[in-house]
Formats: sequence, C-alpha cells, structure tokens
Amino acid sequence: MAREKNGRATPEDSRTTADFYKLHTKAADDLANANESNSPVYSEEELRKYRSGPKFKLSDWVKVVLIKIWFAGSVCFFIFWGLSAYVGDRLDVLLIFSIALGVVTDVITNNILRYYAKTEGENDRWMMFPQKRYYTFFLNILYAMLLLYCTNMFYTLLNLTLSAASGGSGLTLGVGPILFGVVYTAFDLLFITIKRTLRQIVTDAMNNAKGK
Repeated sequence: MAREKNGRATPEDSRTTADFYKLHTKAADDLANANESNSPVYSEEELRKYRSGPKFKLSDWVKVVLIKIWFAGSVCFFIFWGLSAYVGDRLDVLLIFSIALGVVTDVITNNILRYYAKTEGENDRWMMFPQKRYYTFFLNILYAMLLLYCTNMFYTLLNLTLSAASGGSGLTLGVGPILFGVVYTAFDLLFITIKRTLRQIVTDAMNNAKGK
C-alpha cells in the first residue's frame, strides 16, 4: 500500500523491494576474484587499526617462553609437590618428575607451539626435538632428565651460596613452581641455542667445503 506524506505520495512509494537489495555486481566480482596479484597492499600499521583484540601484542618468543615456563611450573606443582608427601625416596620422586616433564613436553607443550605457529615449522626452532615421531616421545623424556639434573644442580649451588652468605645458618631456598619453571626453561633454551649454533657451524663448514 502506498504511503502518503501531507496527502502526497513520496518518492519511496515508487521503489520496489528489489531496489533495496540491489547488488553491486562489480564490487562482488572484484571480491570474488581477489588474489595477491590484484589486491592493494597495506602497511602492517594500517591493518592493525582494523584488527580486533588488544592493541598490545606480545612477541612470539615471549609467548613461547611463557608457555614453557607455565607447563614446567605446572608439572612441578602437581607432580613434585604432590608426590613428595607420599613418596619417601627422593630419587623416585625425581624419576617420576622427569618422566612427567618429558611427556608433557612431547604431548602438550610442543603441540601447542606447533598449533600457534603462523607458518608450518616456524616454532620448530624452540624445540629440542621438533620432529613429530614416536621416538621423540622417549627422547623428550631423556632430555627432561638432563634438564632436571641441571636444574637440581642449580638449586644445590644456589643453596650452598645462600648458606655460605648467611654464615652457615642453614638458609636454603625451596623448590617453587615459578622459579623452577624459569630455571628449567632457561636450561632448555640454553641447550636449544647450543644445538642450533652447532648445526649452523656444521652447515657453514659443509657449504664452504662444497664451494671449494
């Protein structure tokens, strides 16, 4: 039914429903055929204005470090703290603790790093054994034993230093999830850096030999 305004028909009365849903075919075709070659290039700063979420972004390496610290600290809290009250032998506790650390690294931590990688294999550099194979499960457990040994030695040296500094009063620092996660991750990153450096040295030496 036509609407009237002050007794006169308005211009809107002559429009049909299809007019309100008219498609701009050129814009639709441009959108459907868009690709990297014909799309305009915008700077990262310009794109950031239209992205949702907080403006403050953590660097990728910071996220990796925090993830590693969090999971190492969580295993310390649930396994080391939890078992210490029920298992009397400290070596048994450390053995179970190291196995749990290796399993969590292989099954959870590394898979999370793979999931959040922007490109495939981008976060492999943050893993000692980036390959996704059955044998890496056992390698990560052995690697966790090495890291736990180094972390335990760190606590031993730290407590000896504190005891000596306090005049032999017996002042010691207990194992807490946060500090343990930080120290454990620090050794992890240290060994990963050593591995990458040695691999780069070997690669450069081979390339130089081929160049000759």
